Amino acid sequence: MSDISSVTSVDRTGRIGLVPARFGEGMVGGAEIVLAEMAKRLQARGWDVEILTTTALDHFRWDNVLPAGESVEQGLNVRRFPAVFDDTPERGALDVAVATGQPLSLLQQQRWINSGMRSPELYHHLLDRAEDYRGLIYGPYVFWPAYACSQLLPEKSMLWTCLHDEPAAHLDLFDPVLSGIAGLFLQTEPEHALAHRVTRRLAPHSVVGCGVEVPESYDPAGFRQRYGLPERFVLYAGRREGAKGWEDMLAAYARAVETRGLPLALVTFGSGEVNPPASVADRVFDLGFLPDAERDNAFAAAEAYLQPSRYEAFSRTVMEAWLAGTPVIANGGSDVVRWHCERSGAGLVYDDESEFAECLSFVADAPDLARQLAAGGRDYVLSNYTWDRVLDGVEEGLTTWTTA
Repeated sequence: MSDISSVTSVDRTGRIGLVPARFGEGMVGGAEIVLAEMAKRLQARGWDVEILTTTALDHFRWDNVLPAGESVEQGLNVRRFPAVFDDTPERGALDVAVATGQPLSLLQQQRWINSGMRSPELYHHLLDRAEDYRGLIYGPYVFWPAYACSQLLPEKSMLWTCLHDEPAAHLDLFDPVLSGIAGLFLQTEPEHALAHRVTRRLAPHSVVGCGVEVPESYDPAGFRQRYGLPERFVLYAGRREGAKGWEDMLAAYARAVETRGLPLALVTFGSGEVNPPASVADRVFDLGFLPDAERDNAFAAAEAYLQPSRYEAFSRTVMEAWLAGTPVIANGGSDVVRWHCERSGAGLVYDDESEFAECLSFVADAPDLARQLAAGGRDYVLSNYTWDRVLDGVEEGLTTWTTA
């Protein structure tokens, strides 16, 4: 972990609390993983860092599976508080209304956020111990701790925003957060533009990017052998959920390989149910959760990486694919991923199922050309998204928006 600061005159006095809704080994969730990695690297630069989080790991049920209290985990001081979650019929109805963009009164929006996971003991800890912290970094915007606790101490609160162009982002509910706290860390220019669209007065903010680890080497052949995988496959990594486009992409993959006779299996790792169609069940390989080194090898072994999600604030997996020299097939409905592909020239973008099938056919029929397409992706990541570069931006925000 090099993390050498190029920010001059950094006064690192005072404790910084990072507040992901979840924290722990084996967890799948982009924003939470980024905040954990940021905490380690800020600590390595000399900051006094503490993780404030819940005792839950699963973002659907929020079961309290870990002990509350203080501990040292992954070299970080961690303070955990119980999660409270009442899965009521009203919550379900409001979830549907928010997800489908139905108009809701401010009172209904408040009932929605307060009927989801919340952590009153975390809130009261910050209420009682505000003087212990120079600043607090929350993320992502859509969880209760970021919404409620950031407004408790707005002058000390910053947000790792993770805005997606989804109905929830446009709720009036979040306007005080996006306009009234100390600062916002944004990851891309499309996210920056979206933030200006969803609120008239944006809090102090900076586009800092997102850090990505750079593997020293890859072992694609060994990876295929260890997991008994076919020679040619496309890859999906992350949360297998409707919100990430998983079901639609899986169905489109099945129709494409069947009708076009494509010699491409589908390998996936991450969280959530896979449920492949029976017609392609023998072509779909679920590897569950992979350790970091094998995750990197998976990207290197794949013919292409599939990114079907429309809701991305950054898309780390796309960067991990490009670092491994693997082309990306991405849903053009995501402004962020389309922006990455256009800037790097290293991805194929589709807008419907027919174009998705064309992308798969190209990878199947012209693998050498596909690899050539991906070649510029690695330089794009190394030029823009190393942790050193991102942390410089984060430290600039910390020193500007908080008081030592």
